[in-house]
Amino acid sequence: MTDIFPQALSIAGSDSGGGAGMQADLKTIQERHVFATTVLVAITAQNTLGVQDAFPLPEKIIDEQFASLAADLQIKACKTGMLADPIRVRAVVRNLKKYDFGPLTVDPVMIAKGGAPLLSNDAIDVVRDELLPLATIVTPNLPEAERLTDMTIETPAAVKQAAVKLQQRGAQNIIIKGGHQEGDTSRDYVLLADGTDFWLSAKRVPTHNTHGTGDTLSACITAELAKGQSLEAAIRLGKAYVDATIRDGIQVGHGHGPLNHWAYRKVEGQNGL
Repeated sequence: MTDIFPQALSIAGSDSGGGAGMQADLKTIQERHVFATTVLVAITAQNTLGVQDAFPLPEKIIDEQFASLAADLQIKACKTGMLADPIRVRAVVRNLKKYDFGPLTVDPVMIAKGGAPLLSNDAIDVVRDELLPLATIVTPNLPEAERLTDMTIETPAAVKQAAVKLQQRGAQNIIIKGGHQEGDTSRDYVLLADGTDFWLSAKRVPTHNTHGTGDTLSACITAELAKGQSLEAAIRLGKAYVDATIRDGIQVGHGHGPLNHWAYRKVEGQNGL
């Protein structure tokens, strides 16, 4: 069989409101011209106002989803999002060790935009100790990086120190996202496996419509890796993609609204990526 279309996998929870989680992954991967597949780990009742309920799926159906994909598709990159609790994290780890789905992007989703927990406290150690060592790249925001490193991160020097600690935990490449920082500019720090590091900056947009930014960044990186892009190119394009989806926003719902996943079409090709 020739000319296989690039395929990527989202391992995550469902957001019924469509702004984050697996739904954001699917929209992003599709926009990047990659075929999106899924392993559903949990279901949430969720909208722009918050998470009203969540239901983790049984291990058996998680295992069967992995096996089904491995039996038929040629997945070239994958990512994790909401993994709920230790049982579900370990089920995902077990299957990622069993099947080769290419480079792994770990988005260590812990708390929804509205404040609801999406990863139990006792699962954080499992993510750190068992999932991170499998990661090609891990993409925590500042609060998540603090939990994974047991650090307080308040300065650029502390951001860099936290990234080194995450590498010591086993993740090869690190992005610590700066969306929770104060100021007019959001700065993400990137530390690559070869020691190369750099900051990615974007002017902050005054909006509440940022639901799903972390999912979207990690999904965009995953899609680009599935197409064979270099990791640095995938990261830079991911940053540009998320910036466009925030800057050219849409109004949906009455709380933290979703991103505009069509926005990057308007600027695609202008940034040379």
